[in-house]
Amino acid sequence: MTSIKLIQTLQGHRGRVWNVSWHPKGKYLGSCGEDKTIRIWINDGTKWITKMILAEGHTRTIREISWSPCGNLIASSSFDSTVAIWELKSGKYECTVSLEGHENEVKSVDWSNSGELIATCSRDKSVWIWERNDDEYECAAVINAHVQDVKKVRWHPNEDTLASASYDDTVKIFKEDSSDSDWNCVATLASHTSTVWSLSFDNTGSRIVTCSDDKNLKIWQEYKPGNDTMIPTPDNISVWKCVCTLSGYHTRTIYDVDWCKKSGLILTACGDNTIRIFREELDSDPNQPTFNLIASNEDAHSQDVNAVQWNPEQPGQFASAGDDGNVQLWFNSD
Repeated sequence: MTSIKLIQTLQGHRGRVWNVSWHPKGKYLGSCGEDKTIRIWINDGTKWITKMILAEGHTRTIREISWSPCGNLIASSSFDSTVAIWELKSGKYECTVSLEGHENEVKSVDWSNSGELIATCSRDKSVWIWERNDDEYECAAVINAHVQDVKKVRWHPNEDTLASASYDDTVKIFKEDSSDSDWNCVATLASHTSTVWSLSFDNTGSRIVTCSDDKNLKIWQEYKPGNDTMIPTPDNISVWKCVCTLSGYHTRTIYDVDWCKKSGLILTACGDNTIRIFREELDSDPNQPTFNLIASNEDAHSQDVNAVQWNPEQPGQFASAGDDGNVQLWFNSD
């Protein structure tokens, strides 16, 4: 087992902290929560401090935030059914646009790798895709593929391919049809037995890890047409298969998961107050991989851990958010 060292506890939010999100260069950390604010944290050389507080963009809880690839924009999703766009102007992030259309709480928001698309999802069971054109945002698609509350949306790291996780126990994959510009569901990942709370792509985008209310992690592998393993791909469309299930490690709902794009380590946030790190064995068969628990902290937060995210530029550093109102900064010496 490797060690997880607490670097600093960041306090300031009132009520639950729902989400943490790193600036693409890893120099800022954003957090949001029940107090309807976004806090931007920065290291002043000795410790992490609040650089700015973004308020008055939402009237209810802020559930998730996402930085644009350039780092000059932040999108935030809220229980007030809107998504706010914050733009960096004169050294400060200002709320410049409010995206409306969802009928209920917006649970998740994510920028595409190109920075031209934003995905959102809601308790209203829909997934929306928004196109950005300079300062204008237009709804490009409303997708009603799920039959229950949609908890999470995540873009493929290199392509305009979208994955969503839902209360209906499934993950769905969406792509745009070049012939008519419609967004279609091209795959349904069904193996979990309860709500799928979150998901994360690996650095290639050919694997996904999912986490669930069923206390399990699942690793999914994409098999493209003409794959070496002779997995059939009807209609020349990729097939996703569950190649590994990690069970027996978590004692309550797993609320979030993040697959580190640099180290390949998988990080989880759990309702049992614990953060855990998993690593694939070096000689693992990619079609039947083996992952081991290499580190855990059972008292990461005094209440549910809601979110975790690796720093995209600083290997080993990550942040967590909890029901206890704290943001924690950690370092894993792998």
